[in-house]
Amino acid sequence: MKSCLTKALVVFLAASAVVAVAYFWYQKSNPLPVYSPAQVNPILVDEDVRFNKNHRVEYFSLSDQTGGTTDSTFLTGKIHVADFFFTTCQTICPIMSGKMDYVASQFSTEDDLRFLSFSVLPEEDSIPALAAYATAYGVDDGQWRLLTGDRKKIYQLARRSYFTLKPAEVGEGDGGKSDFIHTNNFVLVDSQQRIRGYYDGTSDLEMNRLISDIELLLEEEKKKQAED
Repeated sequence: MKSCLTKALVVFLAASAVVAVAYFWYQKSNPLPVYSPAQVNPILVDEDVRFNKNHRVEYFSLSDQTGGTTDSTFLTGKIHVADFFFTTCQTICPIMSGKMDYVASQFSTEDDLRFLSFSVLPEEDSIPALAAYATAYGVDDGQWRLLTGDRKKIYQLARRSYFTLKPAEVGEGDGGKSDFIHTNNFVLVDSQQRIRGYYDGTSDLEMNRLISDIELLLEEEKKKQAED
């Protein structure tokens, strides 16, 4: 009986190894998709950009946790991961920020990767509030920027660039101050400002997938640079 169990375990481990290798080579031979607005849930996308086939994340300029300005030049030639949050959120935001910190820590020495967190309550998320939040989560401001500023601009980015906010029928637990509900999505964007993936920012499994896709995209970018 023990011998049979041992053989079954060996067969299972061997099969698992084959599946893992096959998946690795599948990923290597199938680059990450480039998302157009039409491939995203329509509720997240402003109507007039829904059928844009050459979508790019638009230019922005906002205040960050250091008291300085972060604009799109922070992303020049870089891959980035973006999410939307607010510092007083007591539900998914702390989980998402913890996951973002975990992913960032896996690439702490990678200069070709950036992280952005946009506040959906910029009128409350002042620079001191962002600075305190950054300290709480160990944010490296050389790699990860928490952003606040003009509310209309941030919501345009969410609805017309990253596709991560939906109109709210009920409040976000903020006393009705937010007229949108932010999703739990992390968005992976390449150096050409094209969306390459969406990930559940509350899931460990999804963070492992994000890490794997970042590695694939970094490899893709380096290959492109070598060809140029």
